[in-house]
Amino acid sequence: MATKGPELSSSGTSSTMLPMLSRSRRPSAMIEERDVKLCKEIKYNLTPNRPRIRSRSVSQSSTDSYSSASYTGSSSEEDDISPREKAQKNSRGFSDFCVKNIEHNAFGRREIEIAEQEMPGLMALRRRAEADKPLQGAKIIGCTHITAQTAVLVETLAALGASIRWSACNIYSTQNEVAAALAESGFPIYAWKGETEEDFWWCIDKCINAEGWQPNMILDDGGDATHWLLKKYPAMFNMVKGIVEESVTGVHRLYQLSKSGKLTVPAMNVNDSVTKTKFDNLYSCRESILDALKRTTDVMFGGKQVLICGYGEVGKGCSQALKGLGAIVSVTEIDPICALQACMDGFRVVKLDEVVRNCDVLITCTGNKNVVTRSHLDRLKNGCIVCNMGHSNTEIDVASLRTPELTWEKVRSQVDHIIWPDGKRIILLAEGRLVNLSCSSVPSFVVSITATTQALALIELFNAPAGRYKQDVYLLPKKMDEYVASLHLPTFDAHLTELTDDQAKYLGLNKAGPFKPNYYRY
Repeated sequence: MATKGPELSSSGTSSTMLPMLSRSRRPSAMIEERDVKLCKEIKYNLTPNRPRIRSRSVSQSSTDSYSSASYTGSSSEEDDISPREKAQKNSRGFSDFCVKNIEHNAFGRREIEIAEQEMPGLMALRRRAEADKPLQGAKIIGCTHITAQTAVLVETLAALGASIRWSACNIYSTQNEVAAALAESGFPIYAWKGETEEDFWWCIDKCINAEGWQPNMILDDGGDATHWLLKKYPAMFNMVKGIVEESVTGVHRLYQLSKSGKLTVPAMNVNDSVTKTKFDNLYSCRESILDALKRTTDVMFGGKQVLICGYGEVGKGCSQALKGLGAIVSVTEIDPICALQACMDGFRVVKLDEVVRNCDVLITCTGNKNVVTRSHLDRLKNGCIVCNMGHSNTEIDVASLRTPELTWEKVRSQVDHIIWPDGKRIILLAEGRLVNLSCSSVPSFVVSITATTQALALIELFNAPAGRYKQDVYLLPKKMDEYVASLHLPTFDAHLTELTDDQAKYLGLNKAGPFKPNYYRY
């Protein structure tokens, strides 16, 4: 992506000289006339004996995408128009989509190409299975974060024969230029960054209720597509062959449906597969939490008091990352096993009420609701950063902050000051929604592992003979987990040791796997 070089004044001087001027130790009265003239030429206010003020503009990247590397073209009045009010077509006249701006598709295509380089397992699956078309006839409703990595999954599923309609599972996590690139390629994409709640459900409905198109598979992240299809189109829901769900929240909802007898189709719990839990939840969050906090607040972690609510795989990753940069990390937990793991890893296990007044950073990652209440928020110290790493926006009681006595002050995209009457303020990120996908990005390589797992789960459910899967929630077969891992090993030039016949017999294993029983804890 081309970048704009420094502006030159009429004298040919670059604006990169400004830092040199601002660092000058000369008294303002001694600023030479030529310096003032130069600064006027490059539109920088440096009048002697007056404060230096530089106007601040908001680039399109601050509103269009969570990624600072995303498209940063100039904004226009048209960008303020709701995508639902625009009549857009791609270069071939296709109009079955609703995105922010179809004209930005070229930038999205370049981001997808970058992601492909870091998603070796998914690309390998595409190459190996493309000729067989294992998803021929599959009509998939997708409701996930729409990012460059998701686009690689969408195009892989299409290459394997599937017909696809896709919406976002989070109102803030869509990369607008990537959505435009998918629409340009002919995919029915209904999503843009900054949707309202009403827009969110409208987009899901547009994907489900399409003329002449009957979905038979669901790929969900959070359970919203499943919920909407069951609620609004129950007859259509009963015709679905299978559901693949990848989040704690969505899996919880599936088990509730199963327990109440409302789950009338088989579902695959990808979230608790080894390749999701131990890689995406742990390694991805370990990197992306730092990225999200740095991009939004420029905070230094050394010496900060950090409280992490929940010590599951996400909590473990966040805790490790922050501890590694010198933060003083404490953990809250309800599970004695996870609490003991936290203790053995060197973290204090505390109650939120005991330490809430001393937190510099508060992070939730429990998958629960009302973990941080208004009472806790009232007692936070001035300047505390509050954010959520769980899928849903229920962990922090943000609604309780929308009251007349509190002032909301927008700092930048996805960053708000919440100001109390006494002047205390906290920094809330992404309005309590998933901070890493709302405010930063996640590593493509780890997403490749999860996306490959999702693709295999879809293939398995779609092609399973009648009777193999009942109307219940299943884990991905262990053999598939191992296959996903094997597709990613060549990237590291890793070489597996092979069992001899005698060794395999001794362990009671097939030489080709699976190598661990289902109850094995990795």
